[in-house]
Amino acid sequence: MNSASQHLSEPVDKDILPYDAISTAEKHLNDVLSIAFEHTSSHAALVVFDTRCGLANALAEAYRRCLPHATFIDFDTVLQEVVVGAIAQLAPTDLVVLIQTTNFRLDAYRVRVELFKRDLKVIEHPHLGRMPGQEALYYIDSLAYDASYYRGVGNALKSRIDRARSGFVDSGGERLVFACPFESAKLNVGDYRGMKNVGGQFPIGEVFTEAQDLEAVSGRVRIFIFGDTTFSVNRPEKPITLVVEKGRVVDAIDSTPEFDKVLANIRADEGEVWLRELGFGMNRSFTKDRLVCDIGTYERMCGIHLSLGAKHGLYNKPNIRRATARHHVDVFAVTESVVLDDDIVYRDGAWQV
Repeated sequence: MNSASQHLSEPVDKDILPYDAISTAEKHLNDVLSIAFEHTSSHAALVVFDTRCGLANALAEAYRRCLPHATFIDFDTVLQEVVVGAIAQLAPTDLVVLIQTTNFRLDAYRVRVELFKRDLKVIEHPHLGRMPGQEALYYIDSLAYDASYYRGVGNALKSRIDRARSGFVDSGGERLVFACPFESAKLNVGDYRGMKNVGGQFPIGEVFTEAQDLEAVSGRVRIFIFGDTTFSVNRPEKPITLVVEKGRVVDAIDSTPEFDKVLANIRADEGEVWLRELGFGMNRSFTKDRLVCDIGTYERMCGIHLSLGAKHGLYNKPNIRRATARHHVDVFAVTESVVLDDDIVYRDGAWQV
């Protein structure tokens, strides 16, 4: 990749969002910058963006309003060395924002890893081109930063998860049972105090864990969304019921050809289908009816999501080799309630902590 023209490998989508959507994004991002990132004008800011889709254009304009003194670089109009050089000029605790219709490639330069190694604050907005029209407006809504909700409910959920001895997910007549304690829960709630790395992919809103003993998970769970082989949200006509024995998916009732393909790919590479992550999504802008196509964004949906496949980089398990773990596929449970020990922590579409 040696010239600006070589960046343009994706179709250009010039769809334009309503003017008030940019004002809404500006308000939400101002809160993210001031509250979550504690960014002030005493620190430099670099915004790397493209103009290939309406949502990317809207976010770039919103950041121009929020960060009038920042340096802005259109990724498609410069050589990659210009971007790398601009990053090199930043000092620790300065801010980098990445606004990406797909995701930026800088040859062997792993962008987020390098930014965190330099102790820079990072806000990533990837795969924006997957969310046109109404989905773009849902995405902008999802950037709202309610600190009392995310930090209060998020930390309360973590505390409750960390002391639980067991739990289950009721997905409307089916129960997925976790008959063991959980791994120490991780927070993605925009509270970076005391953390080495500040920032990550937006939107935020999640607490996640998994069973300490994967084989202690069994039962059935109905899923209404899964991530397909294109990393897009796939919604079957009726929920698929996963049958789980000793932490492995052994059957999928009312499956679809696309979901069968997902399971077949996992089995081909890993031999069996482990169920790993238990995610407590908190972002109230995404529901079963307010969908966006990008699975990495929809993962924050308020409710329960799970992962299929052996791959989960944050928790080590003695019976899973990292070198051979290749798949992490998000699936979303029909969630009537969630119980930890004897406490109902989710009911009626909201967290009860």
